[in-house]
Amino acid sequence: MKYLTLSIIAILWLAGCKEPVVYKDMKPAQEKQSPKIKVGVYSGEGAGAVSIIETIEALKIDPGIDAYPISPVDIFSGKLNETDAIIFPGGSGSKQLNSLGKTGKKFVIDFIKNGGGAIGICAGAYMMCQTEGYPSLKIGDVKHIDRAHYNRGRGLIEFKLNDEGLKIFPEFKNQPQFIQYYDGPIMEPLHQEKSFKPVAVYVTDIHPNEGDPVGLTPGKLFMYHQNYGKGKIFAIGGHAESTPGIRFMIPRMARWVTGNELIPYDAKWIHPDKNHKAILFDKALIKTEKQLFWQLFEDDPDKQISAMDSLYALRSRPAVRWNKGLLRDNNPEVRAEAAHLLIKAEYTDALKDLKASYRFETNPQTKKALKKAIDFLQY
Repeated sequence: MKYLTLSIIAILWLAGCKEPVVYKDMKPAQEKQSPKIKVGVYSGEGAGAVSIIETIEALKIDPGIDAYPISPVDIFSGKLNETDAIIFPGGSGSKQLNSLGKTGKKFVIDFIKNGGGAIGICAGAYMMCQTEGYPSLKIGDVKHIDRAHYNRGRGLIEFKLNDEGLKIFPEFKNQPQFIQYYDGPIMEPLHQEKSFKPVAVYVTDIHPNEGDPVGLTPGKLFMYHQNYGKGKIFAIGGHAESTPGIRFMIPRMARWVTGNELIPYDAKWIHPDKNHKAILFDKALIKTEKQLFWQLFEDDPDKQISAMDSLYALRSRPAVRWNKGLLRDNNPEVRAEAAHLLIKAEYTDALKDLKASYRFETNPQTKKALKKAIDFLQY
């Protein structure tokens, strides 16, 4: 397993700041924006349940966006016509396409051609490719390569935005650029569409599994956008919606594909500086993750808390959700640490769990920790 390191960069804003970070040419959103940008997150077979939840939660960062799941039945019933953009989330691209069916595929393509927006995240980015022999929407001017090793693993990886990327995501200027990754596509542009613009490339050499090609991913296309007919598409090979400090990328993409003004967001959601090295889950680290998971069931709270903190240090993606269950542990210190880690992970989907725990909490210090988490995670 390789670790890529970066120098620690000065923090440009305070974590608890409520004021939006304002960048050149970006105006803060109005208190009330009407009508709101309507963004549907595809929820058919093949769309990962967790990815749907986390994508909708990320979209809530933007006060001008109304986010909701949209199913194949919804699309057939005409709901796509009431939507400004559709997001195809993580999961399985081919299964999402299969659940759409050929008729549903045509509905989506016509929607984009006629001015709709579309975003592909990981599996959704696979769906947009024009890879020979791979069933897809075939709307992106790219192909994905090395299909033999498409299940190349997971972890935290480094990417690099180009000038076009920094125009759309200026929050990353002079900041680390790391993101959660899970078998995302390694893409190459076809360079046929004039509006096609690369936005970012892979930096990390992703090969945690034995037999995976070495040196393939660095420099390869990680993110791009382009026009498609009258509409716009955006695709990314990683999971910004699952990465604390950069979840704002998802609503920013939604604004771009719908042709809406790009706005700054509450500074508490903007922390690219949270990560400074790549962490790839090879066999050894997967084994460690499992051992730490079983340690969460220990009777000794010190061992539980040690495991919780270690999992966070490894940026274990599933461990974020395990902390929701630990809010219901019988030890108050474990419950308090779970609340603390949910803040660090920005896991807004845990709000209902936190509020339920708060109602029944009797330990004063733990109740204070729960209240702090609830206050922070509110949009």
